[in-house]
Amino acid sequence: MEVVIVPTAADIGVVVADAVSALLARRADAVLGLATGSSPLPVYDELIRRCRSGSISFAHASAFLLDEYVGLPAGHPQSYREVIESAFTGRVDFAPGAVHGPDGNAADLSAAGADYEEAIIAARGIDLQLLGIGADGHIAFNEPGSSLGSTTRIKSLTSATREANARFFAHLDDVPHHVLTQGVGTILRARHLVLVAAGADKAAPVAAAVEGPVTSMVPASALQLHRHATIVVDESAAAQLRLADYYREAFAGKSVWQGL
Repeated sequence: MEVVIVPTAADIGVVVADAVSALLARRADAVLGLATGSSPLPVYDELIRRCRSGSISFAHASAFLLDEYVGLPAGHPQSYREVIESAFTGRVDFAPGAVHGPDGNAADLSAAGADYEEAIIAARGIDLQLLGIGADGHIAFNEPGSSLGSTTRIKSLTSATREANARFFAHLDDVPHHVLTQGVGTILRARHLVLVAAGADKAAPVAAAVEGPVTSMVPASALQLHRHATIVVDESAAAQLRLADYYREAFAGKSVWQGL
């Protein structure tokens, strides 16, 4: 696991966009894993800027979303398909049909989870998976206690998670109770995991994930087991890392050709 500490959230966007740009340069048909939430927005903003300037293209790439609410009608502004379309995919040059998400309106949600797993495998897996981290250390909607070998499945949202997401809806009662989410095991199959976090409220979960024990009580700690996991954080989110000075020195000493 590599930890990269940068001054600001905007710097996170540049560092991660560099990694995505390098991936697209190596293979134009890269498969990206996309996360919603506020943490990835600086990354998306920088990628949009580069795409519009002509320095990168997503025309031959494809993408898979981490999760989707269950039961929201197609086109609902808070469905994750619509959120990612507004924040990123609709503002760059992905081809029609190149962005995929779990089917939260499937008649058989268990089968929908299995189908999504098969779709990712059929696409030869995800090259780079972007992740955020929750205050309790969750990734995607894998709450504490989730199996570290889990695959895409239906999950019940905790009251705390629903209350945190209520700001995007008119009323708390409008927040769905369930989601389809990639499992921790699904996420770990991606070839490169990039977790981004900014702000003081992410300092405790980042420290637990990076320097604490690997445990289902902190699902993000499973990234410690991955062969190519990168944590990119701003100074505030790095505030509780005991080895912060080492991470800074190690990253400063890398050769340019090594990339992220």
